[in-house]
Amino acid sequence: MLFCDMKGFTALSEGMTPSGMLTVLNEYLTIMSTAIREHNGIIDKYIGDAIMAFWGPPFNEAEEQARLACLAALTQLDRLTPFRRALPELIGIRRGLPDIDMRIGIATGDVVVGNIGSDVTKSYTVMGDTVNLASRLEGVNKSYGTRILISETTARMAEGAIEAREIDSIVVVGKSEPQRVFEALGRRGDLDPATAQLRDRFAAGLAAYRRQAWVEARAELEGGLVVAPGDGPSRVLLARVAHLAEQPPGPDWNGVWALTEK
Repeated sequence: MLFCDMKGFTALSEGMTPSGMLTVLNEYLTIMSTAIREHNGIIDKYIGDAIMAFWGPPFNEAEEQARLACLAALTQLDRLTPFRRALPELIGIRRGLPDIDMRIGIATGDVVVGNIGSDVTKSYTVMGDTVNLASRLEGVNKSYGTRILISETTARMAEGAIEAREIDSIVVVGKSEPQRVFEALGRRGDLDPATAQLRDRFAAGLAAYRRQAWVEARAELEGGLVVAPGDGPSRVLLARVAHLAEQPPGPDWNGVWALTEK
């Protein structure tokens, strides 16, 4: 399951006419939907500027689904840059444009697929915990300053196709079981040296954080920020380390963090 959402669309649409807004929205949805279809994904529905898509039988083999979903998401990010460049011509404004970005959540697991609805109107759609998790992961990007967050199962099944790093172990809003969450960084073998170094420093910092080795965790995370000063997950974990160093969680702490916002 994949959910993607445009960040900044509300601010962008505030000064636009309805027809102008539709022009921009339809162009964006066309570009992002094409990336999904090129990787054999099925568009389930559009929800405003968000897209819900899935991979599954009879359209894809089980072992391909996570890989295709992650590659589709990375292709969407690739195509966001030319879309940004085209915005001034699309809306006729060259200055004061808000920052446009994307948030994507992907989860892999069992779902129910079929015609769902009332006795009058039905839609062919998917339902289940995996759908809810993908939607939650899309929103969790806001908390960490990331763009593509994927579930542990997705990361494992797509391992041969993408570069990823574990971000955290969390309990998302509306669920009780902890989830290990990963960030898709790029296609396998495509990481630049700085991003590879950031991934390694963050992994070391996350491991130290889970051991309650606060000084070591701080050193590793700060080292990652030297390489990538704007890295959201490093900043989030650093703030948490500072808090927990002052108020230790106790010896039975399992490193899981409960989120309070969708």
